[in-house]
Amino acid sequence: MNEVRKRRSHRLCRFVAFREYFCYNEKTEVMALDAFVMEIAGLPVQVQPLFETTGVYCRNYLTKREPVCCIEIHRADLEQEQRLLNLEADEEGLKRRKFPEPFLERSVIQRRIADALLERNVLMLHGSTVAVDAQAYLFTAACGTGKSTHTRLWRELLGVRAVMVNDDKPFLRFTGDGILACGSPWSGKHGLDTNISVPLHGICILKRGPENKIHRIGAGECREMLRQQCHVPEGMEDRVEALLSDLTERVALWEMECTKEIQAAQTAYGAMHVQK
Repeated sequence: MNEVRKRRSHRLCRFVAFREYFCYNEKTEVMALDAFVMEIAGLPVQVQPLFETTGVYCRNYLTKREPVCCIEIHRADLEQEQRLLNLEADEEGLKRRKFPEPFLERSVIQRRIADALLERNVLMLHGSTVAVDAQAYLFTAACGTGKSTHTRLWRELLGVRAVMVNDDKPFLRFTGDGILACGSPWSGKHGLDTNISVPLHGICILKRGPENKIHRIGAGECREMLRQQCHVPEGMEDRVEALLSDLTERVALWEMECTKEIQAAQTAYGAMHVQK
């Protein structure tokens, strides 16, 4: 049962694996490096990496602030990461891949940061998030639906007003004043992310359809989808459920059938930016 839970909570890390694997091709690495501090969702975390390119990968999130927690990576962590990715591939009927160790390290760091920040009311959620006029809009869906395609259409429609927060793994920070969508370096195959924190204005579940239609939905209609898209560490299920309840109470929820044409962005933005 524990292994099943680990595979289930690890599913989000697999999204990173198959998307980012082709974006990096490290052959030679420098080992035993100095630690660095990176800031995610306003919270600084110290990382002790094995590989030089890890610091390069996280360069836009480096900070000199005092860390609130520390993460140290060992070779055994990389081996366990590869085993988990193999199990996920087997579970979904996919071909196993041997990932480079630098990639496995980044995947471990992502998961451990998500674990640590969850205790501080920060939730990692699989989705593509774009900010327009200092308001963030998060689109989530089953893998392959076209979340990145849809936010690209927003950028084409709105030009410089639209800024990508994160194209794959935004972190949501829950505060007394609202919920912030925050960038992170784990941003999928396109590498679209910005180190910003923006108030979350709406969440939309995307589905493919022959025409563009969008409507408001209630918490009960999207809870299971959001749960599937969240990082849920073993033993932290209650914390995730509490944050999801808060999220669905405080943020406008939408469902949309959409095409891959620019009219999809016009329809979505026209509805979502008006109503909270």
